[in-house]
Amino acid sequence: MVKLQVPEYILSLEPYKPGKPLEELEREYGITDSIKLASNENPLGPSPLAVKAIRDSLGKINRYPDGSGHDLVEKIAGALGVEGRCIVPGAGSDEIIGMLTRAFLGPGTEAIIPKPTFLMYEICVVGNGATPVFIPLNSLTMDLDAMREAVTDRTRMVFICNPNNPTGTVVHRPAFEHFLDGLPDHVVVVLDEAYFEFVRDPNGFSGIEYLDSTRPVVVLRTFSKAYGLAGLRIGYGVMPAAVADVLHRVRQPFNAGSLAQIGAVAALADDSFLKKTVTLVHQGLDFLYEELDRLGVRYFPTQANFFLIDVDRDADQVFADMLRQGVIVRSMASYGYPRYIRINVGLPEENARFLDALKRVLEIQ
Repeated sequence: MVKLQVPEYILSLEPYKPGKPLEELEREYGITDSIKLASNENPLGPSPLAVKAIRDSLGKINRYPDGSGHDLVEKIAGALGVEGRCIVPGAGSDEIIGMLTRAFLGPGTEAIIPKPTFLMYEICVVGNGATPVFIPLNSLTMDLDAMREAVTDRTRMVFICNPNNPTGTVVHRPAFEHFLDGLPDHVVVVLDEAYFEFVRDPNGFSGIEYLDSTRPVVVLRTFSKAYGLAGLRIGYGVMPAAVADVLHRVRQPFNAGSLAQIGAVAALADDSFLKKTVTLVHQGLDFLYEELDRLGVRYFPTQANFFLIDVDRDADQVFADMLRQGVIVRSMASYGYPRYIRINVGLPEENARFLDALKRVLEIQ
């Protein structure tokens, strides 16, 4: 028998559980033509320009990717109006989270995390021997005052998912600026903006505006959601050059694959696809809100491409019952909401099918 010596803080971690793949559902239940509304993916698929660029580059995959991500970095820098030295590409924004926690955290340090939020923050913090300090949400929104009050001399990092996953809520500029004013200068503020493109709240803001702050603000973005490149695993962080320099010291060589970089460059140029995606999501949300209101089912409006629904019964059971209808949703029991499910917007026909399945499962006439 293999004998392993593993730190207790690693053994304490529960592996991240992604949404059930369509293929697994169809194998288990013998179902065809199932739909997945569980992982906040783009229902339109990838940008056609990205697909073409990737196809045109397949003959070059015998070569290592550009380790600096030059073309992608320059494209992002031009789009955001920042310097290229402030951008670090990664295999999804998840990898940037891993770099940040590896570089700035360790035993004896703390990171403040709202709860519930994206589970990878906790996994990366604990995985580096640091202590997560959880601050409960207030009415599904981050309590920035409580998060600021939790800062100690051991605090090295604060995570703000904006819009927050899984609640879809955003923090507003005045609250964020007040929060920044109360922080020690050395605390790294990680603003995860994976769903930034979908925000409709006029009081929303982007952390890019605060990169000139004296404090180390890091903004995370991804190509997995609005740009439809989830399968390529490509994202990036925007941060002060001094923070980027630290991350490059721990970054794996060739961490962003060549096809991922090429696809992302092309996707950034496809403004029409991005606009089509955002329009589809907003129209889908409005349709689903209206229909759920008509059915008398409680839900929580969102600033992302997903939202929470109160099914008023065991969410795990609703998840299982929906699977039998060929519809994959996400139970929020593991997030501390045992009666809520989360769905992302699908194509119009997928949204309609979800509603039909939900009515059957909840026995709504």
